[in-house]
Amino acid sequence: MMNLRDIWKARAVIKRELPPTPLMHSSELSALTGVPVYLKLEQLQPSGSFKLRGATHMIASLTEAQKEKGVVTFSTGNHGFAVARAAAAHGIRAVICVAETVTRAKIEALQQSGAELRIEGKSQDEAGKISAELVRKEGLTLIPPFDDPFIIAGQGTIGLELLEELPDISAVIAGLSGGGLLSGLGLAMKETDPSIQVHGVTISKSAAMQVSLKAGHPVEVEETPTLADSLLGGIGLDNQYTMAMIEHYTDIRCAVSEEAIARAMAFLYKKHRLIVEGGAAVGVSALLEKIIRPDGPTVIVITGNSIDPAVHYETVTPYL
Repeated sequence: MMNLRDIWKARAVIKRELPPTPLMHSSELSALTGVPVYLKLEQLQPSGSFKLRGATHMIASLTEAQKEKGVVTFSTGNHGFAVARAAAAHGIRAVICVAETVTRAKIEALQQSGAELRIEGKSQDEAGKISAELVRKEGLTLIPPFDDPFIIAGQGTIGLELLEELPDISAVIAGLSGGGLLSGLGLAMKETDPSIQVHGVTISKSAAMQVSLKAGHPVEVEETPTLADSLLGGIGLDNQYTMAMIEHYTDIRCAVSEEAIARAMAFLYKKHRLIVEGGAAVGVSALLEKIIRPDGPTVIVITGNSIDPAVHYETVTPYL
């Protein structure tokens, strides 16, 4: 079982390699909700998403023997970018496995990252099987996208930063997919102050965590196209950590529509000049749609900016 000390240990590692990300007040969202609302700008991480925290923590914690052999992961994009960058910072080999459904823009960016790229399978789960095969055959160390204590603790360092930056924080909202981010946030917040609310927002289709929690066990779901492609993927049929932690630590878990995501992306661009991916906009969407109604100072984690500029333009233009 993980505890708060795990996140503090992760912070000691991460702060040597990554600076804190900005916390920006949103006057527009504050006016809309009647409470102070802030945006935690994780899309400004060098890799473009919060995923760099977990990847940095785990890779920095590897033994020299593990570093010598290298690492492997599977990803819809952001975790791959993070592993590639963290591995490069430590001078070690990285292999990124992605499904054939990953966007061309993300594949091209990964090809330029310096990591080795394997494109196979029709889903993130199938890409995960390829990475497991490389672990067996080549002795690479797997850097999981979410269901691992090192990854969860790394993502949880966002929570420690928020507690320092906004001591009177009442709630935090973030995207929900495999659960690494929200598990870490929940652990950091609830074990510090149980009154802090932790809310997760996901997509209305292919939401593996929501389906699994309802079923009471991990369930595979078919991946369907979505603006929030970073939230696609299963939670792993052998899920050890995040499913239980999400159930234990989150207060509200909700889903938003594709149109609502597009409106939130346009809102962030129009009001704050932020270009973000669909998965990064779901928290804002939940406020704009009044699905979540905060009653005190609230932070939305803006998780990433991995989106083709042309796709972003086409998505937001109708709502500007």
